[in-house]
Amino acid sequence: MSADLKAALQSAEVLYTHPEIQHIIQQMAGRIHADYQHDVQPPLFLTVMNGALPFAAELALALGERGLDLQMDYLHATRYRGDTRGKALHWLRQPEVSLTGRRVLLVDDILDEGQTLLEVKHWCAAQGATEVRIAVLAVKRHDRCVPGICADYAGLEVPDRYVFGYGMDYHEQGRNLPAIYALKD
Repeated sequence: MSADLKAALQSAEVLYTHPEIQHIIQQMAGRIHADYQHDVQPPLFLTVMNGALPFAAELALALGERGLDLQMDYLHATRYRGDTRGKALHWLRQPEVSLTGRRVLLVDDILDEGQTLLEVKHWCAAQGATEVRIAVLAVKRHDRCVPGICADYAGLEVPDRYVFGYGMDYHEQGRNLPAIYALKD
């Protein structure tokens, strides 16, 4: 662990522990299962890389425990490309599975302002998806979300501070921390 991450952890507040996160994911899986259980074709479960990886893995397993089959793929799109300000959406990897005629469940770590998720949602619809729903582990509490985007399934709320852990990074570190932390104001 780098000195930067160690220092951040020492001054950060633990918002959610791993057991709390797992409980929230189980609850979310119940809601998603109820909405998809009668579909003839498995929903297309699209993980937004890199941040959603831990959340998506646990959510997929929780859905599998309930008997919901998923077709899985992933995408990697960014507006930041190493910068702190977003620019135009840049695709690093598009899904390989056809979206035509599919119900798509986009899975991401956090809904902050939502610009990237909104663009990805529109792209999925343009590729022929019949429905695009969004599942996020966390929603940041503020009033800066772009119009037209919201999570269909949201696990927890986090304050309008820098959060990291459980997929969310602290300067590209700490994504594999088993809890969610927030830097103090």
